[in-house]
Amino acid sequence: MDSEKLVNEICNALSTKKAQDVIKINVTDKTCLADYFVIAGGRSATQVRSLADSVEEIIEKNLGLTVTRREGVSEGRWAVLDYGDVIVHIFNDEQRLFYHLERLWGEGEKVE
Repeated sequence: MDSEKLVNEICNALSTKKAQDVIKINVTDKTCLADYFVIAGGRSATQVRSLADSVEEIIEKNLGLTVTRREGVSEGRWAVLDYGDVIVHIFNDEQRLFYHLERLWGEGEKVE
C-alpha cells in the first residue's frame, strides 16, 4: 500500500467526520517509525472515539486495511491508530495543547 494514498484517505475520512485542524506531517526523513503522522482534534471524548472508529471503518472498507495497533480510544482524550507507515493521533483540545506534536515534529500540511 502506498503510504501517500493511505494518508490522504485517512485525512479525507477525518475531514468528512468534522475533525478539527487535520494536519499531515511527512516524517520520512525524521524517524523510522512511519512515513506520515496525521494529527487531528475532537471537541469531546465522544467525538475523539467516534473519529477513531470512523477512520478504522472507512480505511477497512475503502482500502481493505486493518489497524495494526489501537491505543487510548476508550478514554477519548488521545487516540492513536497505527497503520505502519501512517500513525494517526486524535486529541481532545487539552491533550493536543499539552503534547503539541506539530511543534515536536515540525509544521505539517494543513488539510482543508
